[in-house]
Order: sequence, then C-alpha cells, then structure tokens
Amino acid sequence: MGRIAAALFTTVDGSAERPDLWHGPYFDEAMGKAMDRHLGRCESYLMGRVLHDQWAEYWPGNDSDEFAEFINPIPKFVLSTTLERSGWAGTAVLRSLDDVRTLKERTEGTIGMSGSLSTVRSLLAAGLLDELVLLVDPVVVSGERRWTDELDRTPLELVSSEALPTGVLHVVYRPAAQG
Repeated sequence: MGRIAAALFTTVDGSAERPDLWHGPYFDEAMGKAMDRHLGRCESYLMGRVLHDQWAEYWPGNDSDEFAEFINPIPKFVLSTTLERSGWAGTAVLRSLDDVRTLKERTEGTIGMSGSLSTVRSLLAAGLLDELVLLVDPVVVSGERRWTDELDRTPLELVSSEALPTGVLHVVYRPAAQG
C-alpha cells in the first residue's frame, strides 16, 4: 500500500494560504534540499482543484527549472467533484476520498502533495494522510486561511525536526495512533 505525504509552507500562526506573499525571504539552499528530499521519494503527485488549475496553466510545456522536470512527467491526480478532466498530460481526476483510498491501495510508493489546504485537511480527517511535512517560517501573517482551519482535534506524532539557517523549522509528523 502506498503512502500520502503532504508538504506545506506555513507560518508560526499556521497561515498557509498565500506563501507567495511571505515565504520568499526564508527559502534558501537548506530548504531547497528539504523539498528535494520530499519530492525525490514521490512516485506520483496528488493535488486539490485550485492548485491543479493554477499549476495546469503554468507548468505544461514549461521547462524553466528543476520542478518542471519533476512535475510534468510524474503521474498526477487531482481530487475534485467538479473537474471533468484535466488537459495536463498524465493527470487523472479522482472524484472522492474513496477514490483516494483506492489509489493508495494500488500504489507501492509515496504519493506526494504540496499546498492544497482543503485536500490536506480532508485527508487528515479521513485518516488517509500518512505524513505531514511542515516548513514553518518564523513570521506571523494573520488574516489568511490556516492549514488547521476546520480540523477537529488531530493528534500528531513527531517523526523529525530540524531548525534551518533562516530560522525555519522543518518538522515531519504522522498521525498518532488513537487509543
């Protein structure tokens, strides 16, 4: 059975909606290596509808950097009840969390994710997320959606933690066994 591992850029207050507005000053070589480790183990990629639509406009045919070399050829899945089909090569639409469960069952590796806050929350609540990688920037943003919004109590177990040179905390959690 496969595993789903989501990576999120977030802040001390849990903001995660618009990292393009606050994340730049904290992205350095150490964070790049942390993201490379996350992406390097992914055999496919899952995203929500909003992220899919943004990336499907930008990445196909784009070969401007290493992420394009990763994201364009990898099998991609988008969780959406409204998207009929994706025009992005190698992308399949999953209609429900049951479809995600089936994907996990027929996958032998890591299904990666980044962003897609609603999808991450849905997967956590349904017990489908196996790992949560947080890159916590040392800033409070406030006023944005937080990755924790609308989540019920969700115990997590710390797998690893590392302070990066810019003050970013790179933490990896997995859902804690509930007893």
